[in-house]
Amino acid sequence: MTARFTITRLGSQGDGVAETETGELFIPFTLPGETVTAVREKDRATLMSVLEASPLRIDPACRHFTECGGCAIQHLEAEAYHRWKRDKVAHALNSKGITCDIDALVPCAPQTRRRVVFTARRSEAGMLLGFVRALSSEIISIEECPISLTEIVAKLDALRALAELVCATTKSFRMTVTVTGSGLDVAVHESGKLGENQRRVASNFVIAQGLARLSIDGEIIIEPKKPAVLFGSVAVAVPPGAFLQATEAAEQAMADIVGRHLARARKIADLFAGCGSFTLRLAAKSEVHAVEGDAAALSALDRAFRFASGLKRVTSERRDLFRRPLTFKELNGFDGIVFDPPRAGAEDQSKQIARSDVPLVAAVSCNPVTLARDLRILVDGGYALKSLTPIDQFLWSPHVEAVALLEKPRRRR
Repeated sequence: MTARFTITRLGSQGDGVAETETGELFIPFTLPGETVTAVREKDRATLMSVLEASPLRIDPACRHFTECGGCAIQHLEAEAYHRWKRDKVAHALNSKGITCDIDALVPCAPQTRRRVVFTARRSEAGMLLGFVRALSSEIISIEECPISLTEIVAKLDALRALAELVCATTKSFRMTVTVTGSGLDVAVHESGKLGENQRRVASNFVIAQGLARLSIDGEIIIEPKKPAVLFGSVAVAVPPGAFLQATEAAEQAMADIVGRHLARARKIADLFAGCGSFTLRLAAKSEVHAVEGDAAALSALDRAFRFASGLKRVTSERRDLFRRPLTFKELNGFDGIVFDPPRAGAEDQSKQIARSDVPLVAAVSCNPVTLARDLRILVDGGYALKSLTPIDQFLWSPHVEAVALLEKPRRRR
């Protein structure tokens, strides 16, 4: 049944929130101050019409908006959108009783996303390639994507054809596409086991399309050109499906903030180092010990260092920092620390850092909630939170990165 609602605020996922007699109601694609009609189902509703629009409402940038599930908030004016993302970080800190001046959001430009995860599935109408509709399993096949680099968008038809060639399942599967200096790196997951003829046809297609690599479930099917990215001035040959920051500009912004903070450190620990986006930049001035649980990522980092020139000493250690964090005694051998964990944060590692006397710490996070928890641990351990910078690299989504810088007076030994 259609009813009328007034939107009072934006929720953490970008949905408009209406206050009702039975509690909060979340209505996607609405804005504060708007009067709308919607069909309610429990605590969510489907928007039917906007009766009174907010002055902050703008036309979305993409024809697929409201359908594909990739973007939540293309309809909000830019400055208000930036404030909303910055406020997400502020609210997370406030919930843990942390006060700090929060810098303005570092914005994200359209057409800068270099790593995109598509969902694909064979249907009666043909191969679907796109994104999953919110709260659904329906794949919306896309024809444009204004957040992504043009190199990806220009190859959408070719990627859809490649998905058809590698599909050996009736289920949905993922296709991660990354722009590298060598071309597009395509990593397919859970598409089924390929026969020899499928492998041969797919390989010929990759060559014909000028793609850098095709891998399936971590196995390289063909690699005409080894995919490489630059971390600072160092080229890194990334393994299949390797984690990279979503945009190059955001990665550089984070690296610049971290680098300035740790400039005085002679020896740095880079925890959750990945393929070395911080390590190899920091090594221009400091010795760095890189710790990472993924063997392939660590191998790529180590190889890049060995073939680079002009860097300080870099050592590496494979270690699951969730199960076995570096102890405070081990950390005390360093002058600075940077850590950039997955969304779950680094609670146990933060407890060890808090007990250490390392004077300079940079905490990087893609989740304000777990960042606030970890910062509370560090502050309680004697660290002073000097600055916090929110960074947008997931344009028009609820996600926001942040870099926090902390200091502690070093005890004399």
